[in-house]
Amino acid sequence: MFENMWLNVFVLILALTVLTKAGQMEFSISQTWDSQPTDHDPIVIKLYPENDFLKMEIHAPFFNDPPSPSDKKGPFPKLWDYEVVEAFFLGADDKYLEVEFSPHGQHLLLFLSGRKNAIKMCLPVEYQATINQQNNTWRGIASIPKTYFPPGVNHFNAYAIHGSGDGRQYEALFPVPTYHFTHPDFHRLEFFRYIAFDQLLAIDSALSEEWENALQNAGKELTCNED
Repeated sequence: MFENMWLNVFVLILALTVLTKAGQMEFSISQTWDSQPTDHDPIVIKLYPENDFLKMEIHAPFFNDPPSPSDKKGPFPKLWDYEVVEAFFLGADDKYLEVEFSPHGQHLLLFLSGRKNAIKMCLPVEYQATINQQNNTWRGIASIPKTYFPPGVNHFNAYAIHGSGDGRQYEALFPVPTYHFTHPDFHRLEFFRYIAFDQLLAIDSALSEEWENALQNAGKELTCNED
């Protein structure tokens, strides 16, 4: 009996070691913004480092509702009005990075300093998305530069949106309690949860040049160049 117990402990330690060495975190969105179960397969988000980038991989059902906002891929303003998966990385002094990715290849990255206070948007990012029409699923993968993350990232949340009109659906990794609010708001920072981000990327304690420039030019870089 004791031999089996120690064998199980060894297997568990080995599994945890492999997970740590892999440096990968995986999250599944399976609830609405107000803690109700969704009626479809979960959205899966994987985070893992690659050199000086954080790779964000998305596996999700494809609804095509609303349809693609543009024939062009790349930065797109107000992407939250379409079918999208989002992630928020919260650091010190309520500075946070918001990233949004569409199944059609559009993306939107924002720096925020304080709740809902965007200071820069449409940062460039390497992103590819593919749609499997046969299975009604899509996959996206982004390479987010480490300099986009503010110092002290240790809280996180992720969301998914799809549907039109009265059928619009808002889903959250860490939702708010049922009946606690009357409408969704993805910037309720108090409901973000801890993430051991330093196991993924080592972020400098000082602001990156990108963040410094964004703060100096706050409010002047809130447009997308769609050329």
